[in-house]
Amino acid sequence: MQICRSKQAMRECADAWRAEGQRIALVPTMGALHDGHMTLVARARDWLKAQGGGRLVTSIFVNPTQFGPNEDLDKYPRDEENDLALLRQAGVDAVFLPTVEDIYPPGTQTIVEATGLSRMLIGRLRPGHFRGVTTVVTKLFNITRCDAASFGEKDYQQLTIIRQMVGDLDMPVQIIPVPTVREADGLAMSSRNLRLTPQDRAAAPVLNRALDRAQEMVADGVTLTALRREIRGVLNNEPRGETRSIDIRDASDLSRINRIDRPVVILLAVRFGDVLLIDQRVAHP
Repeated sequence: MQICRSKQAMRECADAWRAEGQRIALVPTMGALHDGHMTLVARARDWLKAQGGGRLVTSIFVNPTQFGPNEDLDKYPRDEENDLALLRQAGVDAVFLPTVEDIYPPGTQTIVEATGLSRMLIGRLRPGHFRGVTTVVTKLFNITRCDAASFGEKDYQQLTIIRQMVGDLDMPVQIIPVPTVREADGLAMSSRNLRLTPQDRAAAPVLNRALDRAQEMVADGVTLTALRREIRGVLNNEPRGETRSIDIRDASDLSRINRIDRPVVILLAVRFGDVLLIDQRVAHP
């Protein structure tokens, strides 16, 4: 497994593979890898196999531009040694581990933003967050020369925004969606879970319980008002969680809906202490 700690090293590696006619699949991460990330790696590997083979790259970069001034950049978990061991075991071909200065050299001015999708929902709670995501993902696509990249459905708005960006900018990158991977008690896997206190970790599966209940109600037929009321009731039964948002949108483009007459995505954001957890579920009437 090659470890590329600069843009130049990663480009040289990618260019050599390209010269051999190899396809490249990318799994962008911020490290602190868990089984959810490794599922992204496995799905990217599956895509390469379906194409007849190729090379698999994982990036590890805690991107400062997607964190707000009062968010948890400094507290974000980092474990490079364990991350590299997991990626070696998974058969990754190269890991891109750039510095902040390499990705954002002095004088950097250009940003990439899906202006509508980035400013709604979680974008309202975390202004500028998705602009940071789309900018760094564009850079990663360009540096790694990837043909495909895998993203988890847990970050549903992020996945939708990346798809929009790729289409709008005619990027020749196929986006591979990967279903949410959960712990045994239903909590969606996230590096942020490591920062939960034991009490908050025990309380956090309430998000999954609320989504399970919502999925049942949508299948049985329900109004938007009744669905929101039920979700909030389930969440309010757990006093350790502070519900920040409950949104029910069109699953295809996150547009507003007046009734549940098509597939919808239910998006939750709940804060436990200083850790904001998100989760989602696509439900069909």
